[in-house]
Amino acid sequence: MDESKDNNQILNKQTNWTTLFIYQKSEVIYHLSFCFCERFIHLYKDRTRDQVIQAARSCKQNIVEGLEDGVTSSEMQLKLLNVARASLMELREDFTDYLKSRHLRIFKKGDIEYEPMVNYCRYHNKLEEYEPFFESWTDEVMGNYALSLCHIIDKMLISFLEKLEKEFITEGGIKERMYRARTGHLNKQDEKIKQQEERIKNLETENARLNTSLSEANSKVVAWAESYNNLKERALKAYYSQKDEIESLKAEIKRLKEAKSTGDIII
Repeated sequence: MDESKDNNQILNKQTNWTTLFIYQKSEVIYHLSFCFCERFIHLYKDRTRDQVIQAARSCKQNIVEGLEDGVTSSEMQLKLLNVARASLMELREDFTDYLKSRHLRIFKKGDIEYEPMVNYCRYHNKLEEYEPFFESWTDEVMGNYALSLCHIIDKMLISFLEKLEKEFITEGGIKERMYRARTGHLNKQDEKIKQQEERIKNLETENARLNTSLSEANSKVVAWAESYNNLKERALKAYYSQKDEIESLKAEIKRLKEAKSTGDIII
């Protein structure tokens, strides 16, 4: 499970199922089963033919549908992959019955064919790696390769289902993810509102401080204006007083100058 997965993610990540070994092997088992039925099971005399083909197809298709539906529904994904596994078990039983009923061997550990077959099925996943043999293998060999692939795919499905079950337990289905996403969104909105309210509070505090400073500044301006007017009034008063005195002195000087020029005696 991805530890960095977004807790607010609603849809699961889309899986490119064509790249998964579990799908590639299921495609192989379907085409192998179809070719097996075409070669070895009579079209009209044996109903096993349709059952084998449908079981192989059901395995592959339910893997695809399960991976696709897993985008929106973990529950549906688990159900469909379990259906795929059930179809695979049915297919394995059909191949086992075919080999046993015809007294053909089922390869076991110690048989010369067993290890090469298991290793080939384990490390080869794509249809083109098997298809060239479909027309040359005997029914015994082809049936054993089918059983080996069924066993490997089953183990892969079990591991994949266990992983999905753990994710479902810890993360829940789409309803839980929608709830987490919605709750996360609302929590973010609440956090934004809280931050804005705190900012408004700080701005109001700063505004009150500035208003106080402005009032103090206005008071100082008023006091300064009164002081200025008083000084101005006193200065003007002194100015006009001194101006009158200067004019009086100028007149006296003029009179004295005129008396001097005429020879008048000034007492």
